[in-house]
Amino acid sequence: MKRAWTLPVSFAAGGALLAAGLVVDGSSGAAAATFLVFVLIAGLHSPLAFPRSVGALEAQHRSAVDGRPVVYWRAGCKYCLRLRFRLGRNAGRLHWVDIWSDPAGAAAVRAANDGNETVPTVVVAGRAYTNPDPEWVRGQLASSV
Repeated sequence: MKRAWTLPVSFAAGGALLAAGLVVDGSSGAAAATFLVFVLIAGLHSPLAFPRSVGALEAQHRSAVDGRPVVYWRAGCKYCLRLRFRLGRNAGRLHWVDIWSDPAGAAAVRAANDGNETVPTVVVAGRAYTNPDPEWVRGQLASSV
């Protein structure tokens, strides 16, 4: 879990340091704006931007029951962010597995991607698709209902 927060905390700390420098220079308005931008970037790269993750085994079980795809992701991945935001409200209907907080999820991704932890990896009906088009994923979700 610590690994998933390294990048967001780094963004927030860097923004705080930059803002502190601007305050010392007498630019408190610019400091506040700079800090806010860095906090927003940190939030986008954190697990908070994604629906709540479940473990890989739980996600596989739920997918077997309801037919919804499983998405393996990690914090800081721009392709995962793209998928998440392009899916919009439908993202909450998928089963999300954070590979940095679930070793079984990381192992499933490595098994599907020749030993690489390439995300997002979406599993539909037992078949893995690496970095699929968000519209395709939306279509798979619609057909699973």
